[in-house]
Amino acid sequence: MAIDRFGRNIHYLRISLTDHCNLRCVYCMPEDMTFRPNAELMQDDELIQLVKLFASLGFDKYRLTGGEPTVRAHIVDLVKEIAQVPGVRSLSMTTNGVLLKRLAGPLKNAGLQRVNVSIDTLNPEKFKRITRWGSLQDVWEGVLAAEQAGLLPIKLNAVVVSGYNESDVVELAGLTLEHPWQVRFIEMMPFAGATELQLNQIVTAQQIQERIEAKFGPLQIANGGKLDGEARLFRLSGGLGEVGFISSVTVPFCAACTRARLTADGRLRLCLLREGEVDLLSPLRQGASLDELRQIILDGVWHKPWGHGLADGVIPLNRVMSEIGG
Repeated sequence: MAIDRFGRNIHYLRISLTDHCNLRCVYCMPEDMTFRPNAELMQDDELIQLVKLFASLGFDKYRLTGGEPTVRAHIVDLVKEIAQVPGVRSLSMTTNGVLLKRLAGPLKNAGLQRVNVSIDTLNPEKFKRITRWGSLQDVWEGVLAAEQAGLLPIKLNAVVVSGYNESDVVELAGLTLEHPWQVRFIEMMPFAGATELQLNQIVTAQQIQERIEAKFGPLQIANGGKLDGEARLFRLSGGLGEVGFISSVTVPFCAACTRARLTADGRLRLCLLREGEVDLLSPLRQGASLDELRQIILDGVWHKPWGHGLADGVIPLNRVMSEIGG
């Protein structure tokens, strides 16, 4: 079991499979983004070895992220290997959905259980503006393919950016009237690469909720008022699905955090919004024993920070969002 100095049991690992992406969302990275050479990233055998190590320490919940995880070579085979590691109880993925139409079925058969799909608007022109390269139709077909394949429950993630899609939250929330999906609105967080936009064009969860309630009336508390991961859940009156708010900036949930992140270049990052990291890939490649690597992980987890420092103006600038994995 991996315990931090505040007594939290850290058992949820988000693994960035690659920093590469097939979109260029304005709040995530510049359009001319340069990605790391593949040789600097974890190779399949290295990744599986690290997953086995984390599983031996009680990590039982895993989410595959990016960049965009579906662009990684041999993604289906890799998912199958991870799913078969003893101790892996939960295996999900966050994706932009572009390739899901083709991959949803194979990923489900390989052992993937659920997907979160990023979709910031249902307006094709706005979608293109936000993603720079993306097609809303591709993503929508991917969502439907994921549902058909049984990658449930479907969760849709929307980052809300002032001047881009703040008026679109009503239509997105309305999806939950007819679909048993969870539509989750995420406050934009500041990182390197697009920091000025992230700081100046944030829309708070409270502002988003007010827009939705102006259209649909008061939201009804769901899930007994408890967080679902990091989302506070509500329902529209008569809705089949749920509306969630992830307010990392204005209402942090650090006290309940049980997660760590493994970056694509093999560094253990203990807080999304803190720069501190522990290198695992270098000692692995240098021949460190399994016991030595376990101790490096345990020491890293022990020093996990209580939470972020945004309220004090501390912004992580050592990586753009695509290099961390969300």
